[in-house]
Amino acid sequence: MDKDLKIIVKALIEQGFTVKNSNRGHIIVRKDGMFVTVFAGTGSDWRGLRNGIADCRRFGFQWPPRKK
Repeated sequence: MDKDLKIIVKALIEQGFTVKNSNRGHIIVRKDGMFVTVFAGTGSDWRGLRNGIADCRRFGFQWPPRKK
């Protein structure tokens, strides 16, 4: 998992999403038991990360995170 994805995963957990690693290294994101998206563990395409964030936003994810 690269640095950018670690920051996103941390923000997802803080906002109430459930994040789990699959056996093949993918990151599965759920909200209230509903499937949201899957991030590639070793994403080589920048669009995959952006598309995953867009899927999470549809479930209420705030990105970039608001400053406290």
